[in-house]
Amino acid sequence: MMTLMQKITVFTDGGARGNPGPAGIGAQFLDEQNEVMTELSEYIGEATNNVAEYTAVKRALEHMETFLSDTKAAQVSFKLDSQLVERQLKGEYKIKDQNLKTYADAIQVLEDHFASVSYMHVPRAENKEADRLVNEAVDAAQEK
Repeated sequence: MMTLMQKITVFTDGGARGNPGPAGIGAQFLDEQNEVMTELSEYIGEATNNVAEYTAVKRALEHMETFLSDTKAAQVSFKLDSQLVERQLKGEYKIKDQNLKTYADAIQVLEDHFASVSYMHVPRAENKEADRLVNEAVDAAQEK
């Protein structure tokens, strides 16, 4: 039996108010028709912007394992507005920060659970939904 490849686009963002500061992540998952499958909005505590960006990618990969019946049949295309994280995950930039290297290594392990994973830098203006999810998470945490 042939399994159908599923193409998923994931817009991710991570942000900290202050750097480091209260941080959140956001991810929006779209199917091939660009319909929203699900969203992820999470407060992650005190972090830097880069840690938040990496956490968003890592949590998005983990989250897909909860709602996809077959991750090996999923081609995942990440769109993120952090050029640094995009280039580091593609192997174009060396990761000097050991903490970020730990995140990148964990992401690499998760990537193996999928048919393919790619990363593309998009302008901030094209990443509004993921940014909204970041702000919702941080706002909610700060209201408590």
